[in-house]
Amino acid sequence: MQVSVKIPTRKEIKPLGVYVPGKPIEEVKREFGLTDIIKLASNENPYGCSELATQAVVREMEKCALYPEGTAPELAAKLSARLGVAPEYFIIGNGSDEIIRLLTRSYIAAGDEAIMADVTFSRYETNVLIEGGVPVTVPLIDGVHDLAGMLKAIGSRTKMIFVCNPNNPTGTIVGRSELLAFIEQVPSHIMLVIDEAYYEYVSDPDYLQTVPLLASHPNLVILRTFSKIYGLAALRAGYGMMHPSIVQELIKVKEPFNSNRMAQAAAIASLDDAAFAADCARRNEAARTKLVSELKQLGLSCYPSHANFLMVKLGRSGDDVFHSLLAQGVVVRAGSLLGYPDTIRVSIGTEQDNQVFIEALRHIVAPGGKPA
Repeated sequence: MQVSVKIPTRKEIKPLGVYVPGKPIEEVKREFGLTDIIKLASNENPYGCSELATQAVVREMEKCALYPEGTAPELAAKLSARLGVAPEYFIIGNGSDEIIRLLTRSYIAAGDEAIMADVTFSRYETNVLIEGGVPVTVPLIDGVHDLAGMLKAIGSRTKMIFVCNPNNPTGTIVGRSELLAFIEQVPSHIMLVIDEAYYEYVSDPDYLQTVPLLASHPNLVILRTFSKIYGLAALRAGYGMMHPSIVQELIKVKEPFNSNRMAQAAAIASLDDAAFAADCARRNEAARTKLVSELKQLGLSCYPSHANFLMVKLGRSGDDVFHSLLAQGVVVRAGSLLGYPDTIRVSIGTEQDNQVFIEALRHIVAPGGKPA
């Protein structure tokens, strides 16, 4: 007989849902009895990681019995030299999403408000709610952050603002002059968090380089990750750049050994292989352009993406298309989980993977295989 737990949950936790990741390949194989699965659901790098990173992990395995350095000073120093920012401006996280959690844990109290887009990375809202804060959402305009609307949403309880640039799940960016003006107008007592998880994929010259602004804007926080273009999603390595006083507050609430030895070693090695990252960005841009063209031939459009994924506008239930693709062994993300129920989000894969996706989609939107 099962005994029920009588310990009450915190009221902030009660309404929360569970984060739903892209379906793992193994789960789809079991569910549908398939052997060949293409996963285009989690914005992973289809080209893997740098060989230098792989070698670094193998070497570091010899030290598995030893705890890592708690603040990853070697990685911070490497990033410092690479980006021209003092080492004390860096904090290393178990993925950049851990740093989001540390920020809200340190700075959001019950009743504090945090402004964000209505369709963006869901962990902003979740972590604000966990701390008893109040998410204030501002609708996107054609898939792009409405920065003017976000400024208007600032009130006496505003403590934090999140801007995802490029935005996940739409892939859009805000223009250089618009974002710079926004940064200048956000009051200095409000923390402005700019999440640049996909910034390495952006080639548009209208993209603002935010790092030089750190010195003059102590309320600015920049988040980046090794999970995307560097292909280290399994190792969970991310970093934040911010005023050293903020770093010290976050260190107080982070776990002592949040970044493991293999993750630190792989991230350091990845920074030594600029050619790998540049090649991934080049191949991604070419594949993205081709995919957009092929989707257009099917009568479909996307938000203008600057990342390694596309949010495809279907004009019908994204859930239906998601399940139909799943039955064919193609795993994407249903837009209903991301805020736009008539869309799917598809990661950009290898040329072969992308072609399998297009052919599977063709049979769904135009039965018989002919373009819609």
